[in-house]
Amino acid sequence: MEDITRRRALGLGLGGLATTALAACGAPGMQAGQIQPVLPPAEGPVSLTYWAWLKDLQNVCDIWNSQNPNIQVQAEFMEPGNDGGYAKQRAASDAGGGPDIGQIEFRSVPDFVLGGALANLAPYGARDLASRYDRTTWEQVNINEGIYAIPQDSGPMGWFYQTAPLEEIGAAPPVTWEEWEAVAREARNLSPDTYLEVFNVADASFFVSMAIQAGAQWFSTEGDEWVMNFTDEPTLRVAEFWDRMIDDDLVNTGYGAFSPGWYAAAGEQKILSVTTGSWGDALVQSTSGGAGNWKVAPMASWPDMGYGSSQLGGSTAAIFANSQHPREALEFVTWMTSTPEGIDAMIKNSGIGWSVSPDYIGETRQAPSEFFSGQNYNEEVFVSASQDQNLDWNWAPMTERIFLILSDGFRTKLTAGTSFVDSLAEAQRRTVDAFRNVGLSVRAGG
Repeated sequence: MEDITRRRALGLGLGGLATTALAACGAPGMQAGQIQPVLPPAEGPVSLTYWAWLKDLQNVCDIWNSQNPNIQVQAEFMEPGNDGGYAKQRAASDAGGGPDIGQIEFRSVPDFVLGGALANLAPYGARDLASRYDRTTWEQVNINEGIYAIPQDSGPMGWFYQTAPLEEIGAAPPVTWEEWEAVAREARNLSPDTYLEVFNVADASFFVSMAIQAGAQWFSTEGDEWVMNFTDEPTLRVAEFWDRMIDDDLVNTGYGAFSPGWYAAAGEQKILSVTTGSWGDALVQSTSGGAGNWKVAPMASWPDMGYGSSQLGGSTAAIFANSQHPREALEFVTWMTSTPEGIDAMIKNSGIGWSVSPDYIGETRQAPSEFFSGQNYNEEVFVSASQDQNLDWNWAPMTERIFLILSDGFRTKLTAGTSFVDSLAEAQRRTVDAFRNVGLSVRAGG
């Protein structure tokens, strides 16, 4: 069995897919972005549009615009992901319009590639940019021998915790998940409504990140087929662990992290910690009375398998196939995502997640944090977390559909007592059916 690598990711099992882009090319795995003619550089000034959910992105664009009069960029806000932005991008692309550049999460890039919406940037020299980006994020845009987006920010995971309650129970930050469970049990002794963390069954993102950390590989290929395996050994280890955490009432399942309920409970030290992406620092800082009372540690890990961290969130700057100026768009997004000036501007104005540059985390992220007890947590925790990642994980098409299927199943943990282990098997069956329903060649693995 083969991993889904840069050479094969979307190229298998697509022969029967009835989409305009694929039917027009007559060969499995070829998308519209790959067969478009390579456009020459513009002969005069160009104007580019960038649809994104980053706040105050125009301030970043204006820094570029002031230095590059022949390539002007206009930012337009759109709702994040499935809240409306992706539908807007797809509709515009299908109609022959849309932006030059669009913000797309890593996990959704294959969907857009499958529909022929994105330009293959390899003919414009994108492969030469690989050293500018950390390997984890670069692997996610390197699809079917093409480069279909440029990494913009990422979310290496860590553990944010309140120091006083842990001191009260005599606990240090847990290194392993077994230690994490022990701390969670001690936390329950503080009061009937005190928990170490929450677990939101309505959002499968956290569970998927846990599986990725453990070494899961859900999507692979064999011959001309996709192979789905949601029940590999790492995933089942994670599922059994969180089944036990919920069954033993060691996590609060009443709300998700950073919800109003979470903030109220964290402010009263009823929720003591959160395992999340590096971008969680800004959200934790909204906790009432939290200044000087929080710190950050590496997330717990499995001593006998997997990796030290995982990813939760992260997005790309993708250039759409309808753009008449992909070269110029690539020039802008490369500046924005890989130069110190661009990275600092995005941190200052847009509060981006972790920098995708392997060499520069951002000037303001190199200093100790007063809120986090004077800790220089970015350099102490997240630099190494960004490097200790599962490089064998790849996303597949229809990821948003898969997440909905998973979340549907996970909800039954609370409503019907269905285990995560059983839900994963059912999610795999439904995902295989969903792939077949759109003409993808697929089978269940495991």
